[in-house]
Formats: sequence, C-alpha cells, structure tokens
Amino acid sequence: MQITIDEKAMRAAFDAVKDDPVFAESAAAVRAGKWPVQMFQALSLQPSLLEAFTAVSRGVYPGGRVEREVKEVIILEASRRNACQFCTQSHIAMCRMIGLSNDPLAMVDDASQLTERQMAARELTRAVMTDSNSVPTQVYDRAHAAFADAELVEVVFMIGFINCLNLFNNTLGVRYEGEYA
Repeated sequence: MQITIDEKAMRAAFDAVKDDPVFAESAAAVRAGKWPVQMFQALSLQPSLLEAFTAVSRGVYPGGRVEREVKEVIILEASRRNACQFCTQSHIAMCRMIGLSNDPLAMVDDASQLTERQMAARELTRAVMTDSNSVPTQVYDRAHAAFADAELVEVVFMIGFINCLNLFNNTLGVRYEGEYA
C-alpha cells in the first residue's frame, strides 16, 4: 500500500464499526489476530469516510434489495476490467466463502452458469463501463425486464460504486493478501 497506516488509529476507527454486518469478513480476520483488509485500513485514516462507506454499503452491498450473487457478478466483472487486484481477489475469496462458485471468474464468463438476473447485470456492467451515455437499448431493456425499478437503481449504483472503489484501491496500491481465505 502506498500510504502509512497508524495501527492505533486504524484499530480505533475499525472498532467503531466492527459490529456492522458490512465488515463481517474483516471483523472475523481481526478476531483471528489479523488486520482488517487494506481497503478498510486506508479508509480508517479518515473515519468519516469509513462511516460513510458503512452507510452506503448497507444500502447496496451486502445490504439492499438485490441478491448478493448478482452483486458479486457486477463486482467481479467491473474489478477485473479495471485491473483492481484487491476487489477481484477479495471477491473471488468471498464467492467461494458463500458457495457461489469455486471458480468465480469462469462462472462470470459462462452464461450457462448465470441466472437471467446475473446475465443482465453482467451485460449492463459491461455496457455502462464502455459508455454510460450510450447503453444499448437491448441491454437496458434486458436489465429493466430482470429488475424492478428500485432494484435497477441499486444495480446501476453498484456498478458506479465498485468502479469508485476500484479506482481508490488502484491509486493507493491497496492489495488483497488472503485475509478471507
């Protein structure tokens, strides 16, 4: 990571949110004597950002209306396109933990392994990341058929949110080091 973490400050910031379900996987790592994942370490330098991340995450990941399996497809598709090592590798581990797939990237590539909602989310992610001003009508219509309006808002927000996190992690050199394994 390209920034320095003050362990005492990080632990104090993380302790304030550790019981929130958003941090379940990292809290388990901390209980096992490890540090939370580097993304949360970085966010802890600005506790208000860590708290804001918590609030947003409750509404979109792991919280929200749309099932986590759909969100994992979005996260994996966006993160590998953005070459975000942290998000790609940590969510491969999470997909394995929740029993979604032993080879999550292959699953995302293989339409026969995806539900209609997962396929619609994957295609929408690809289209939005290519040109959010020109999402092909057939891609949008497929997504709109798969998701109720409130769910579609959540899916599109998730696509933007994961792209934001990918850029954050890539710029700061945030890495995943197997904390969820």
